[in-house]
Amino acid sequence: MNPLQTLRFAVGGLAANKVRSGLTMLGILIGVAAVILLLAVGNGSEQAVVNSIDALGTNSLTVTSGTSSAASTATTIQPLTVADAKALANTTQAPDITGVAPEVTTSQTAIYNGVSHSVSSVIGTYPAYFEASNSKVTTGDYFSDDDVLNSRKVCVIGATTASDLFGTASPIGKVITLGGTPFTVVGELATKGTSTSSFNNPDDTIIAPLPTVQNAFTGFGSLSQILVEAKSAADTTDATNEITTILMGTHGISSSSALDFQVSSQTSLLATRSSSTQTLTVLLGAVAAISLLVGGIGITNIMLVTVTERTREIGIRKAIGAPKGVIMGQFLAESTLLSLIGGGLGVVAALIGSHFSIVGIKPVIIPASVYGSFGIAVAIGLFFGSYPANRAASLRPIDALRHE
Repeated sequence: MNPLQTLRFAVGGLAANKVRSGLTMLGILIGVAAVILLLAVGNGSEQAVVNSIDALGTNSLTVTSGTSSAASTATTIQPLTVADAKALANTTQAPDITGVAPEVTTSQTAIYNGVSHSVSSVIGTYPAYFEASNSKVTTGDYFSDDDVLNSRKVCVIGATTASDLFGTASPIGKVITLGGTPFTVVGELATKGTSTSSFNNPDDTIIAPLPTVQNAFTGFGSLSQILVEAKSAADTTDATNEITTILMGTHGISSSSALDFQVSSQTSLLATRSSSTQTLTVLLGAVAAISLLVGGIGITNIMLVTVTERTREIGIRKAIGAPKGVIMGQFLAESTLLSLIGGGLGVVAALIGSHFSIVGIKPVIIPASVYGSFGIAVAIGLFFGSYPANRAASLRPIDALRHE
């Protein structure tokens, strides 16, 4: 029997039990689609992290209070202050630093003409923040050093905040009430794009002069962090060393093992986040692979039932001279067809599903996952169909003919 005849018999065998064949293909379809989509979600999450961190600029450094090492010998933790930021802005001591922006962060409700919006991030800072964080204004302008010096109630707002409060109207020159305090909007930031769930929406923000926010909301105490801009990405290591030396002096620290602050670059943050999301991707792929395995077990089950139902047919064919290879080939062709069609439909379903956001993440298809999962699906059909096929081919004609 040639391959074309084997394929024709296999199609006929599957068509004889359409519902059963369809449900078996559905198991493979779900398995393949799950593998592709879950890996795409993990990849999309990683891409979102990369985009979010890149948006801050590759030459940005963040200084926060506290220690990250369990081996640290720091006995007390001094909070970061404006005095620390001013020390870092000394170009004589820190020649590789071009900008320093102390920050305090809070959340408040903004109101304009009866429209209320809960702003996730209200930042008090200096004008250097905009350059260090790669925040560009699309309309209006930034607030100035003079606004900071005179504690003026002015602010720059993010695209999401502007849309929720003003709709399509221009926010420039409008006065909003923020936590009971009036602020005049002087600028609107360009859209940065929503990041993953582990980050705040960078477009839902209001940025105002540091002393204004401190006076209205946070008080004149410690800072949330200090954002530092190095001259270039290549100078971040030198800038980190300068920050460490200066803050050790202002905090009265004599040993590098007793630091009460952390300096992190976007590169290190990206490496940490990427490692986490890669682990998540592997776990998601492993979970999805289990469903593909279950689909393969379903093929074995259905093919065993098929062999039992067609025992007399197998006996007749062997009695008239059909060799073992032909019988085995027919049932292997059927199991492979089940996985081939199911896998193909699974790929189509995954490609369609990738156009929709899943748990807030836009999936990014990994081409290798498409080819790999489809190939594995076909291999599963061969592997899990081999036992039923071998069992069918091994039946003795006399026993098969006696089967009722």
